[in-house]
Amino acid sequence: MRRLRWLLGLIIIILIFAVIFFYPIPSLLEWQSEFLHHAFLVLFFSALLCLWRLFRGPTPADRAVAVDILGILVLGFCGLLGIQTGRDWYIDIGIAWALQSFISTLALAKYLEGRNFDE
Repeated sequence: MRRLRWLLGLIIIILIFAVIFFYPIPSLLEWQSEFLHHAFLVLFFSALLCLWRLFRGPTPADRAVAVDILGILVLGFCGLLGIQTGRDWYIDIGIAWALQSFISTLALAKYLEGRNFDE
């Protein structure tokens, strides 16, 4: 049963990525290239999957990994918007987000181990 769920999930993910790459999905933003448009859609779909794991995750460790991956996806969004708009402050936001995400991941790992923050 578990393998069947994994196979079904893999087929659904492959179908969604095929739709993203081969079916023209309209966008509210005017992208410079099709690659940036597809990359934005892939990041958006990945963020939805991370949010699903965050709310559905069976263990706190799964939720911590989902939050960490979501932080990495925010960096990708900042990079894409920086390329699209030509403004470098998106990159500054991404760097600040990466530092904050690293520190929060360390704090959450210490909390899940049962240690104090000052150890």
